[in-house]
Amino acid sequence: MIKILFQIKDNKLFVQEKKRLKSDQKNLINTNVISQNELLFSDEYISQNKILIQNFLQELINTYNINTLIIKESEIAPLILNVTININRLTNLILLEESILSYKIYESIIKTNTIKYVSLYNLPTFLLELFDKAKIKIDSRNEILFSSNFMKENDMTNFSNLYYKSSIYLNFPLSKADEEDFNAFININHYLRIIHINTMNKNDIENMLEKLNEHQLKNIKIYIKENINDIELIEYLKKMNKKNVRNKIKFIIDYSDEYLQDNLMNQIHLNTIKTCIFISLFLISSLVFYVFYSNYNSMQKVEEIQKDIEETIAQTEETEEPEEIITPEPEETPTEENKKPNESLKLTNDMATLLSMNSDTVGWLKVNNTNIDYPVVQASDNDFYLKKNFKKQKDNSGWIFMDYRADATNLSQNNIIFGHNMYYSGVMFGTLYKVKNSGWYKKPENQIIEFDTLYQKLKWKIFSIYVIPNTNDYLIARFSSDKKFQEFINLITDRSIYAFNTPVSTDDKILTLSTCSNNGRNRLVIHAVLLND
Repeated sequence: MIKILFQIKDNKLFVQEKKRLKSDQKNLINTNVISQNELLFSDEYISQNKILIQNFLQELINTYNINTLIIKESEIAPLILNVTININRLTNLILLEESILSYKIYESIIKTNTIKYVSLYNLPTFLLELFDKAKIKIDSRNEILFSSNFMKENDMTNFSNLYYKSSIYLNFPLSKADEEDFNAFININHYLRIIHINTMNKNDIENMLEKLNEHQLKNIKIYIKENINDIELIEYLKKMNKKNVRNKIKFIIDYSDEYLQDNLMNQIHLNTIKTCIFISLFLISSLVFYVFYSNYNSMQKVEEIQKDIEETIAQTEETEEPEEIITPEPEETPTEENKKPNESLKLTNDMATLLSMNSDTVGWLKVNNTNIDYPVVQASDNDFYLKKNFKKQKDNSGWIFMDYRADATNLSQNNIIFGHNMYYSGVMFGTLYKVKNSGWYKKPENQIIEFDTLYQKLKWKIFSIYVIPNTNDYLIARFSSDKKFQEFINLITDRSIYAFNTPVSTDDKILTLSTCSNNGRNRLVIHAVLLND
C-alpha cells in the first residue's frame, strides 16, 4: 500500500507518492484531510472508493478553477487518470518523470476524454501518431543534440518539434549532415506547409522536391528569399510549379523590401494593368451574366405565354363554335381608309380566343424553319409593344406587332410587322437572321410565310430580302397613286440579295417584316406578296 498526496499549487492539481509520513499520518489506512489545499489517500482507498474520490476532486477543481493535472511518478499515473476520468475542466496533463511514455499510460490518457495537451519527457513515434489522430497535442521535453545547421536553425530541440513543425528554413547548399537530418525530419513530420529557401540552386531544389514527393508531402509553399531577375530562372520556377501542381507544391519568389522599393514604379504599373484587366473582366462577366439572365428570363416568359395560349385555345375548341361577325354596309362611299368588307366575316375560334386574351390581337405570323410562330398585336403607336409582351407585362423582348398605320382587316398595300432581334434567346425575331442564308431562302417551302388575320388564313411569298442602314423608305403603308406604289415595288425588289423572280404588281398586297441587325446599326427586311389562291 502506498500513500498518494493531492495538493493544489498555483491553481494546478499536483499529485505525487508520499514516501515520508509524519508521526500522526503513519496509522492512516484510508484518508485524512491534512489542510484545505492538501489531501492524502491510500492507493487501496482510491481504488475502492473511486466515485467518492472523483466527486471530491471535482468539487475542488471547480472551486479553484483548475485545468492542469501534474503527476510526478509515472507509476501512479494510470490510477490517478482513472479517478479523474470525465472531469471536464482537466484539459492539460504534465508528467514529470523523465521516462519514455508507456502504452498503458497512453490508454489511460485517451480514456479520460478530456485531456487535449500532454507535456512529457519522451515517447515512441507510433504513440505520437496515435495521439495526433486523437487530436491531443504532445510536447516532449527530451532535448535533441544538434547534429546539423538545419536542426539548429529550425530550433528542433525535441521530438514533438519535429513532428508538429509547419514552417522550416533551408540554406542551400545543404551539407551531408543537413541532408540526413532533413530526410529524417520529413519522415517524421506531419504538418509541414511552408519552406523558406535562402538562394536559388537547381540541383538542391530538385533534390528537395524528390524527397518531398518520395514521402508524398503535399500542399506546400516554397518561398525563395532571393531577388531573381533572370528570366530563365523565373521560367524554370514556372515549369516546376506546373510539374508539381498535382501535389500542390508551389514556388513563390519572396522579394525583399529594398528590391520592391527599387522596382516600385514597375510594380505599380504592373498592378495597375492587372487591376484594369480585372475590372474589365469583371464588367464583361457582369454584362455577359446580365445578358444571359435577361434573355433566359425573357425566353421563360415567352414559353409560359405560348403555353397559356395553347391551353386556352384547346379549351375553347372543346366548348365553343366560331363566332359570326356581321359587318353593316357603310352609309357613305367607302375610301381606302374606311372601307369594310361587304360580306359577313366569320371569326375563327383561335382568333376569338386570342382577342379574349388581348384585344389588340390582329393576326398570327409563322415563318418556316425559324422560331417565329406568334400572335401579332397592334397598338395606337409603335412604342407600346417594344417593352410589353402579349399579356401587356413589362418585358425587354417586347412582342411581334403591326405598324399602327396598317389595316389588318382590309389589308393595306404594305402591311408592316416589327419584332426585336433577340438573337441570344431566339424569341420574337431572334431567328429571322436565318433568312439571309442561301441554304434557307432557296428552299421553296421557306419562301412561303403564313400571316393569318382575324378572318382569313393567308399565305405570302417572299420576293425580296435585304439588310440596309436605318431608313424609313420601306415603312410606307399606303400610297397616293399606283405610280408611287410601283416605284416602291421596284425599289425594294432591286435591293434583294437574291432574285426570287416573284411577280408583284400594284394590285397586290405586300407583307413586310422588319428587325434590327448588326447591333442596331442596320435593318433586316423581308418583303412577301399575298398569294391570291
